[in-house]
Amino acid sequence: MKIGLLSDTHSKVGRSQKVINHLKAKGAEFLIHGGDIVKPEMLEQLKASGLRYMAVYGNNDAHLHEVHDKYNLVQEPHYFTLSGAKCKLMHLPFYMNADAEVVIFGHTHVFECDFKNKTLFLNPGEACARDKPFSSCAMLEITDTTFTVTHYFRAIGSENFEERHYTFERSKK
Repeated sequence: MKIGLLSDTHSKVGRSQKVINHLKAKGAEFLIHGGDIVKPEMLEQLKASGLRYMAVYGNNDAHLHEVHDKYNLVQEPHYFTLSGAKCKLMHLPFYMNADAEVVIFGHTHVFECDFKNKTLFLNPGEACARDKPFSSCAMLEITDTTFTVTHYFRAIGSENFEERHYTFERSKK
């Protein structure tokens, strides 16, 4: 299963749509937003993608409680299973223990891909390009034996995403 990951879209509706379009074009079957959604328009983009999706509240998202029932919004830490892998989703990196196979988070605006204690810790970076001159997202592909992560990043002003690949042997807990 291919899972598109984005986070920290803040107020950049155009950049978030480019990220969603790119992830869909690369075969994403599910989208996960790691928080700091900020605008309901971002949630509408996720919903309009036609893919199943999930988004977690970030520290800038308290006002989104007004639209909670309209979108698939969850509170952190949120545990779920995708493609047989136990996952944990949060925005703030406060629950960084290895109590799931995959831990997805945001907030730092920095791409992270670290595999330790049989757990993949993954932050897709900032889609908004607020702190850096590029927009960032990731694809997580889960198979029975591996986790493959592709980090996508696009310089502002460029239409093309560059990519880096990481593969980890999956050992079920």
